[in-house]
Amino acid sequence: MTTLIPDTDIREGKEVLPRLLRVAQHLSEQRDVPRLMDALLREARFLCNADSGWVWLYRDSPEGEGLFCLCAATAGSAVRENPALFRSLEGGGLVETCFADGEPMTVVLADQNLPDDDQALLAELAPECLASQLWPLYNHEGRVTGVLQLAYQRKLPSNLQRLENGHLIFQSLLTYGGTALSNLTQVQDLKALLDAFIKVLAQAIDAKSPHTSAHCQRVPVITELLAQAACDDQEQFADFSLDEDGWYELHVAAWLHDCGKLATPDSVLDKSTKLHTLHDRIDEVASRFAALRAEICFRYERDCLITPQLEPSLRERMEQEIDALTGDLTFLERINRGGEAMAAEDQQRVRDIAACRWTDAWGQSKPLLTDDEVYNLCIPRGTLTPEERQVINGHMDVTLDMLGSLPFPPKLRQVPEYAGGHHEKMDGSGFPLGLTRDQMSIPARIMAIADIFEALTAKERPYKTPLKLSEALVIMQRMRDNDHLDPDLYRLFIRSRVWREYGERHLDPVQLDVEDASAFE
Repeated sequence: MTTLIPDTDIREGKEVLPRLLRVAQHLSEQRDVPRLMDALLREARFLCNADSGWVWLYRDSPEGEGLFCLCAATAGSAVRENPALFRSLEGGGLVETCFADGEPMTVVLADQNLPDDDQALLAELAPECLASQLWPLYNHEGRVTGVLQLAYQRKLPSNLQRLENGHLIFQSLLTYGGTALSNLTQVQDLKALLDAFIKVLAQAIDAKSPHTSAHCQRVPVITELLAQAACDDQEQFADFSLDEDGWYELHVAAWLHDCGKLATPDSVLDKSTKLHTLHDRIDEVASRFAALRAEICFRYERDCLITPQLEPSLRERMEQEIDALTGDLTFLERINRGGEAMAAEDQQRVRDIAACRWTDAWGQSKPLLTDDEVYNLCIPRGTLTPEERQVINGHMDVTLDMLGSLPFPPKLRQVPEYAGGHHEKMDGSGFPLGLTRDQMSIPARIMAIADIFEALTAKERPYKTPLKLSEALVIMQRMRDNDHLDPDLYRLFIRSRVWREYGERHLDPVQLDVEDASAFE
């Protein structure tokens, strides 16, 4: 094996330098590794007048540690991506040797006994190959990250005449390509790390409460479906579009939209019933009812001993009192679960039950329900008191503070605005900033619809049964009419059937009770 400088004698004079300048610009414009290596391979084949070529990159993946062929080009064909070729670092072939030694190599097949892997590769992709050249690709740290391999279907010139400074020109191309690869790989690695981090953060938020589990993972699905519908719409949203950076910005915002819930107390976030604190206090209420039941039974037995002739009437009275007691407890257990609305007469019944007395273990007579229990059981909607609702709403202030403190690059500057607007309303009555429709971007208004639809149809909320599509759309239609949701986006949400596409992927079949939603526009 001998070192060979690229044979560039057929690329004369003035053509090379302008092309190299264009190549440098072209390489710097690439946004992903396959396209970058495609450009590098094309130019290497041009400068060296090679017939075939491959780019091998080091990768440590589940398939194993080694060199993967990212792209390849054979004589008379365009560059192909991912031909699924793999070289183990322990193989000892040409590519592995060049990678390990970090030195250029030239092999004339007539003078060399090649390993089986190399013979098979050249026989398949360059069957008339007479010689092969290999160059290591270095990153900015001087570490070999891959190998560029070229193959020729003719004998190499014996005198190896070249352009003046040909070796330097070609080596500069490889160095520039390797550095561009290193920079691009680092950017992609950092992006992958950021993406993984925000998803872990969202999973941590969902894990805080089983009753909101997967909310942070589902909202991005609805958000991106509706955003795509807006991009495709050529009427109301003809001027709206998202490029690659815009999509990623929306993606990050959707996954981080509830990050402030990390600061919300679990006792509030996980409040599945009206009496829930660290545990559901309905069990304490039930124990008082059990004490009252025991008192009723004791009174019956005592009175029977004093006036045995009245036993039938005493038994009837005992059974009526126990039935009433059972009915009251059943009622309290039902309303403790919360719901969409609580009638005024039910609230009054709670107060009447609270006025009953029971005797504790120390013989003291006390109200059957404490003031705090009455206050919580009379919550008109859901399971949260106004004070607890304010704590929950405070997660948006925390979200804005958290996201506002992060040094987002220019391409992600809108993340706080997108993520922080999903509880705003079009009439300015939302929170945390009280923004109106005109003060919100289209992505922020999209996220408001996504957040509400997911919450309405979620299957894990213990205080309500999962709403069917018809029920959820009725509520959203009312919110549109009350100027809480953007009317244009809501209409697009209905017409584009985002609700149906999401439902088929994430809802139970029993919830899918709507085929034509035109009545909900």
